[in-house]
Amino acid sequence: MRMIPPALILTIAAFCTITVHATPVSGDDIDKLLADRDLLTKIDYVRQNVSQRASELVVNAMGFLGVPYKWGGTNADTGFDCSGFVVSVYQQSIGLLLPRKAEQQAAATQKIDQTDLQPGDLVFFNTMRRTFSHVGIYVGNGKFIHAPKAGAEVRVESMGGSYWQRRFDGARRVVASTAESVQAQVTPVAATFGDAASIR
Repeated sequence: MRMIPPALILTIAAFCTITVHATPVSGDDIDKLLADRDLLTKIDYVRQNVSQRASELVVNAMGFLGVPYKWGGTNADTGFDCSGFVVSVYQQSIGLLLPRKAEQQAAATQKIDQTDLQPGDLVFFNTMRRTFSHVGIYVGNGKFIHAPKAGAEVRVESMGGSYWQRRFDGARRVVASTAESVQAQVTPVAATFGDAASIR
């Protein structure tokens, strides 16, 4: 997902700082200033682009419904484990390479509150008596898509179910710069190992 460019953030922050010390400015004046500097268009573009990419990612993830679970699996032809599914979806959808294991993915992404979840964010669970032992992709409306366990297939489930509520470990957001920076840290050895074969 893209972030708002730093230059745009600085411009808005500078404007806000100026208006704090000046006479009160109406909402119309702020809108006019933003429009004069073409900032409204840029903000709308960023918002739409982030939303569109998240939608594409979720649609792509849904395309894998029914693919069988396979420990260490990283593609639809042979099957996925949970973290292999996440790696594949992110790489195919938006070209970002995430670390291979669930706990590495948690460490490499931005922590967010569960109330801030948006489609495309990652959700983590403690399914093997260790934190971040399972991962899925949030799809909205309190649901997530994941590769659950041996003998099962990629499916959508509700985070509201008692099993998942008890094991919820946290939510993370993938930020492009973070994901790209960890590419160099992922070793070929780590990439060969998947997550556990069963979560229940």
